[in-house]
Amino acid sequence: MKSSERDLESIPGVGKSIAEDLRDIGVDRPSCLKGKNPERLYEKLCKLRGRHIDRCMLYTFRSAVYYVNTKRHDPEKLKWWNWKDIKKLP
Repeated sequence: MKSSERDLESIPGVGKSIAEDLRDIGVDRPSCLKGKNPERLYEKLCKLRGRHIDRCMLYTFRSAVYYVNTKRHDPEKLKWWNWKDIKKLP
């Protein structure tokens, strides 16, 4: 297995701190994100920390799950801020 296949920090947008958060919720390598629900991962992290965590973490999880589950990446979808919630107008 290549180092990039084991290293969470090889995922765009995932640095040392977010990699540690992922490890804390049981994700220790990129392949662990295959088929995962980013919202569930975010909820699990909030519960583990015992507090609300900024939704930017959710957006990063969405981008990371997309990256791991998609062979041909849209470069715009590798930017966490492009995974923000869409607000519907009344």
